[in-house]
Amino acid sequence: MLRRLPRLLHDLLRGGLTSLLTSLKWPGLVLAAVLLTLLGTRAWESHRSPSLEPWHRLAPGESEARDLDRMDWAGYLAAEAALFDRIHRRLHAHAAAPAPEGRFNRYEAGSPAHPARLTRDWNRSFVLEPVDEPVGVAVLLHGLTDSPYSMRHLAELYRSRGFVALAIRMPAHGTVPGALTRVDWQDWLAAGRLAMREGRRRAGADRPLHVVGYSNGGALSVKLAADALEDTALPQADRIVLVSPMIGVTEFARFSGLAGLPAVLPAFAKAAWLDIVPEFNPFKYNSFPVNGARQSYGLTRALQQQVARLAASGRIEGMPPVLAFQSVVDATVSTPAVVDALFRHLPENGSELVLFDLNRMHALQPLMQPAAMLAPARLLPPAPRRYQVRFVTNASEDAPATVERITPAGETAETVRATGLAWPALVYSLSHVAMPFPVSDSLYGLAPDRRENYGLNLGTLVVRGERDVLVVGLPLLLRLQSNPFFPYLAARIDQGIPITGRR
Repeated sequence: MLRRLPRLLHDLLRGGLTSLLTSLKWPGLVLAAVLLTLLGTRAWESHRSPSLEPWHRLAPGESEARDLDRMDWAGYLAAEAALFDRIHRRLHAHAAAPAPEGRFNRYEAGSPAHPARLTRDWNRSFVLEPVDEPVGVAVLLHGLTDSPYSMRHLAELYRSRGFVALAIRMPAHGTVPGALTRVDWQDWLAAGRLAMREGRRRAGADRPLHVVGYSNGGALSVKLAADALEDTALPQADRIVLVSPMIGVTEFARFSGLAGLPAVLPAFAKAAWLDIVPEFNPFKYNSFPVNGARQSYGLTRALQQQVARLAASGRIEGMPPVLAFQSVVDATVSTPAVVDALFRHLPENGSELVLFDLNRMHALQPLMQPAAMLAPARLLPPAPRRYQVRFVTNASEDAPATVERITPAGETAETVRATGLAWPALVYSLSHVAMPFPVSDSLYGLAPDRRENYGLNLGTLVVRGERDVLVVGLPLLLRLQSNPFFPYLAARIDQGIPITGRR
């Protein structure tokens, strides 16, 4: 029935309702009625959404997978520079009048959030070189709707340890959110292959190559390693580091394409967007198109099938060691998928899963969802496991201080050790978007470094007032933006960097 849906809609729109009804049996009629009702509701909801701005309607084309596979790093940077210049000229041509000075919109020249006014435009691919001769290379892959900015602190960690840190901007990112309406996940994967080729070229055969992936970049990191197991001509990483990896997503993403169907009619173009939000963040899209959800589901589905296939054939034994950091509660990706669709299949190769619990002493505990409170107990299979687990949680329910509960691979005994870190006041859990940022981050930090000024610090906003007044929803503002346990995360990554790279 679903395969016939496009034809059914076509017939209906052409006025062939009579022939359509006679060609269907009653179960099909019921399903068609439900689908058409849902589509009508979706069309009406989208019609009430905010207006599409030029940065939503502009969908600049970029190099696709087949072109990226023939491109080198220098060619990618040149194409990227030309792309940014082209977008700047097109947006300038759309500007009806100068924007008010001080308004927070990254696409308006007078805005404090306009990247050209900042010390550095972190939307673009970058390379950080160590002071001395490199001892290795780290390839860093950012997440969906994000930019290379989210990898800057991890890149600096690797650079300080003597590594070249190479962060590539994924196609359709860092420019305009409309670009995400035209991209395929295979383009992101091809960009990852390009970065890995450059990383291996710089590392040579005798120096380590690490790949670090955040969110959607985590899925790409694992996919690149899995592809290299099936095609030995591809460069393979020596170590994989994952931060809030997108190994699985919600079931909504699977059917998100249906939400965009009304957009085939120009009057309902806004149905192609799940969120239309002002773009006040200089290094991340706030608006989110349906295609973004579709592509994330396509990538995670392909990845899960491939990992299961490699495990069944025994080729998963060649997978590099994986170090992953994940909060037990995550509204963006599936935490259980990290365990069930990835770590369950890994060989005993030194892999480690670090899980961050909720704040168990928080006064808001009575208001928390029971499922969230029980999530840790349901998450892991019983020990022994083929990978090490570190579980960061409260030392007791009476204090914010935390400990790590360590269960080595192949063992059942647990060791408890203080982390030296505590939950900040009023923070009840980590969040997906907080993980790669220290609390000193100038844009997202709870205690921002004021030496960089982005005009607005998203991590310190504490707002109170009546609902339906702000141009953005309160969930966006209330979500934790930086990670109070970033020093712990950095130390765990540092532990796996070769000793010759220590400074």
